[in-house]
Amino acid sequence: MKRWTPKAIATEAKLLLIGIPVVLWTLIPVYHMVLFAISPRDSATSGRLWPDHPTLQNFSIVFQQKHFYLDHFWRQLGNSLLIAVSVGALTLFVATTAAFAISRLRVRGGRTVMNMALFTYFIPAAFLAVPMYKTMGNYGLLNSQWSLILAMVTIASPYCIWVLKQASDKLPYELDEAARMDGASPLQLFRLVYLPLMVPSLVAVGTYALLLAWNEYLYAFLLLSNDTQVTLAVALGNFLSADDSPWELLMTTGLIYALPPAAIYYTFKRYMVGGLTAGAVKS
Repeated sequence: MKRWTPKAIATEAKLLLIGIPVVLWTLIPVYHMVLFAISPRDSATSGRLWPDHPTLQNFSIVFQQKHFYLDHFWRQLGNSLLIAVSVGALTLFVATTAAFAISRLRVRGGRTVMNMALFTYFIPAAFLAVPMYKTMGNYGLLNSQWSLILAMVTIASPYCIWVLKQASDKLPYELDEAARMDGASPLQLFRLVYLPLMVPSLVAVGTYALLLAWNEYLYAFLLLSNDTQVTLAVALGNFLSADDSPWELLMTTGLIYALPPAAIYYTFKRYMVGGLTAGAVKS
């Protein structure tokens, strides 16, 4: 049993004073999203803490695309999923092979390249949006989903390479030497030794890249313009273009859009915590 000393009570009180406002600050927006989503249109902005007549009609309208802002809801949701999964897979491929080459094969200049890539994070991603737009235009990729996929892979890869390289450095190098003595080629070393031991970190960086692409708005707004090509995050912005915005439908769509990343995060939470901090503390 824990002994409640004055010092322990003071510590718990400080944690509560910090924790309760943080929890409220996080949950209040979610509460309002749910409140709007289950409120009829005429009472969505009534100011009540709970609607008099909760309804799921808004979800029916969204799922059946019964509003002109929702004409391509399922297509846009599919676009978001396709782009997020593609970014996650490509980022995993780039980051895994690069980290393997730098950490295990110890290619000359690998660490310099990695540090130069990390240096790009000194420049805010928003500042790179216009140069990225110009670059994609030069290559004829504007209004193509490949432009957004490549842009997000470019943004996510440096951090993912660093995380995987740090995790790879913790693996015993004797495993590589033993595999080489048994005649393993670099490709076999990568496939049979490196990948199985890196699964937690691979899941972590893959989830990070996927969620980064799923939540991206600025680059998706700039690089895609066709209603059938944009992601649902961009389509949500269209709700704000009307003088009388259907807030209940906006919040319902936003709530639906927030559920997949929340489910993914909590499914792989233990990998996210362990994988993204791998190598952060030297033993």
